[in-house]
Amino acid sequence: MQYTKLGKSGMKVSRLCLGTMNFGPLTDEQEAFSIMDAALDAGINFFDTANVYGGRESSGLTESIIGRWFKQGGGRREKVVLATKVYGAMNDPLDGPNDERSLSAYKIRRHLEDSLQRLATDHIELYQMHHVDRSVSWDELWGAFELAVKQGKIGYVGSSNFAGWDIAVAQAEAKARGFLGLVSEQHKYSLTCRLPELEVLPAAQSLGLGVIPWSPLDGGLLGRNALKKITGSRSGGNIERVERHQTQLEQFAKLCLELGEPQDNVALAWLLANPAVSAPIIGPRSLEQFESSLRSLEVELDNAVMARLDEIFPGPGGAAPKAYAW
Repeated sequence: MQYTKLGKSGMKVSRLCLGTMNFGPLTDEQEAFSIMDAALDAGINFFDTANVYGGRESSGLTESIIGRWFKQGGGRREKVVLATKVYGAMNDPLDGPNDERSLSAYKIRRHLEDSLQRLATDHIELYQMHHVDRSVSWDELWGAFELAVKQGKIGYVGSSNFAGWDIAVAQAEAKARGFLGLVSEQHKYSLTCRLPELEVLPAAQSLGLGVIPWSPLDGGLLGRNALKKITGSRSGGNIERVERHQTQLEQFAKLCLELGEPQDNVALAWLLANPAVSAPIIGPRSLEQFESSLRSLEVELDNAVMARLDEIFPGPGGAAPKAYAW
């Protein structure tokens, strides 16, 4: 397994991050346990979840599954760099009007305690804001996170779905307080979603954040079965998107065939080659899918292949403003 420091922090994480969003809704508990055990065996130490994962009527289920896996012992908790998130609505009547998609010191305190209980742990290595909330001041937010760090309940703070300028403001406010600030940004980024190259990736690199791409296969669009339109699969249920990108996907499939590698592993390898990226999130529904994704760490893409991928999936032309201005 390959490891890297997460942003400007001293904490090392595996180059692949195990995403757990499917645990509960699509992957039963025993299969989830098998995937997490296999992840540790493979050297993956970085696990990502969120308090809302589990389904609309079962928010918190995924964290609870992870907590029950930790309770089996065997050093499971100690070996994991654990990341979870706060922002979403948890359908908790006790939260009253505060149970909505938002951030506040009040909500951070309450939802952090709830996550710790479900996860059967007394600390979380990376606590992430699941989305930006520009209606709340950074004085309030950084005050809440600073307290949680001082209490030993979280180690680092991360963001998700932030714009480049949100990252810049957050880091400036943190620096003014003498606080470390953000160490990571979890963002939608893939061969078919390259807009983050304009602002988010440059901001993250400049300000010391490791980028954690979510949906690295764009919901299965970049997977090996996308063109097969299998009924009931994520790609099969997304036929319109597949047809819209059919020419690109056919060219991509042809290139991958020449390389002797499946599309999903090439898509992950492309992300891993980007110096701004710390660890793409893989979200396996089965042990077989998990084991297959490990191959991406061994795939090396030379300059000619990277150039061909740019031709098939053109990016915005680099970072702003050079991508569009003189």
